[in-house]
Formats: sequence, C-alpha cells, structure tokens
Amino acid sequence: MSAIATPLAREPVLSLRGVNKRFGAVQALTDVHIDVAAGEVVALVGDNGAGKSTLVKVIAGVYQPDSGDIRFSGINVTVGGPGEAQALGIATVFQDLALCDNLDVVANLFLGREDLAGGLLNEVKMEKEAWRLLRTLSAKIPSVRIPIAALSGGQRQTVAIARSLVGDPKVVMLDEPTAALGVAQTAEVLNMIERLREHGLGVILISHNMADVQAVADRIVVLRLGRNAAEFRVEEATTDQLVAAITGASDNVVAARAERRRTDGAEAQLEEGNSDG
Repeated sequence: MSAIATPLAREPVLSLRGVNKRFGAVQALTDVHIDVAAGEVVALVGDNGAGKSTLVKVIAGVYQPDSGDIRFSGINVTVGGPGEAQALGIATVFQDLALCDNLDVVANLFLGREDLAGGLLNEVKMEKEAWRLLRTLSAKIPSVRIPIAALSGGQRQTVAIARSLVGDPKVVMLDEPTAALGVAQTAEVLNMIERLREHGLGVILISHNMADVQAVADRIVVLRLGRNAAEFRVEEATTDQLVAAITGASDNVVAARAERRRTDGAEAQLEEGNSDG
C-alpha cells in the first residue's frame, strides 16, 4: 500500500537520493529518498527500527552514508560532521534537547557560539538576540536570565528550538519535540513549528503522534524497515492509511472495523429502502 505525493512545485532546499547505511550485518537504510522545500513541514514517521533516527543522523552529519546523494540548495554536498551540517544551514534538535540545567536561557542559546567583545562575553548583545529569537517563535518565556532547571518541559523545548535558529539555518530537524508534553505545552510547540514554516524554513518533524503530524505537516514520509514505504499529502492521508503504511499491513484492525461499519450501514439502508417499497 502506497500513496505518492504530488511532486514539489519548488526546488527542494534539501534532497536525499539513494541513501544507504549499514552497521555490520544490519542494513539500516536502503535506497532512501526525501525532499524538503523552504517553508514546508515534512513529517518523518515509522515504527521503532524503521530507520528514522539513522536518517536524521545522516542528515545531521553524525553518520556518513555508505552511498547516495545529498543535495543542499541545489548543490551536491558531503556532510562530514555536525559542525559542517550547521555551517551548511542544517540545524537539529534531538530528543534529549542537550540543555544545561544550571545555565540560563541566554547561555544555553549561545553555548559554544558565544559573542565576544574584546575577549569578554558580549552579554547585552546576546540577550537582545535571545529575545529576538524567542519573539520570532512567539515563545512564552518569562525571562532569558532564568535557569533552564526552572522551566517547564514545553519551555525547554522552546529554548532548544530557538537555539537551532542561531546561525540562520535553512532546514531544522525536530526529533519527537512533543514527547512527554502535556496538551497545552504540545500546542505551544506545534505553534512554534508553524512559525518556522512561516519564516520560510524547511522543517523535518520526526514524531510518533499522528495527531501532531496531521496538525502541522504538509507532507508525510513513511519509513519501514529502512526503506521508503509511502508518501502522502497530509490532506489526503487518513489515520488508517498511515497505520497501514507504518505497519506494512494492507489491512489492519482499525481499517477492518471501519469497513465493517460502512458495510453494515449500507446494508441497513438497503433493507430500510426495500421495506419502504
């Protein structure tokens, strides 16, 4: 079962073709392809072991693909490491967020990329830039001088996403950004993803939450067993189709139950029509 999305109307800012990655005897990725355009949210979904994390790490430069092409802004590139990915314009927010609890928001945003003036930290400039980044996301942070340890889960995710914008990337990858968040915090993060799209960034969203995916994604790419299994325009994808593509089942319990209900309803209407006659 597969659904093919309409070709991109725009040149993708990031494009992968024929990407393969093996770890010893395990073939983690086989001939994987994915495109992301500027101002587009592409959801990457699949069961555990589908290859999502490996693909993200290939794009982020953590792993080197065994073969395949990576094009960025129309040019073939080799992403030799996370630093090279950032230099190209690819930012990644991993699930663990990698924030320092004892440091404040400003220090976390510019950790490793501090602004220096005369050998000293330019605290004023960094604080102004921190507020600008947070305003870009319409973020709800009470102060940029508050320690990360004092923030909620949603606020921490906000800081991690804001940090990804330092350096003006063109593509941002978000790995399970709403995992373990409450309803209100999830809504805030989804709003931030909308802001990223509005600002013209390409976004790759990795998520197990189909409701989140259907709420913000433009396209959905399904991986299964390290291969492309299906691709949908979000408005054309039903939850049943997504579950079937993720599990590899042409039919599943949910779809079967829905089909039985439709069939039973049609039979009931037919019987009612015959009795009226």
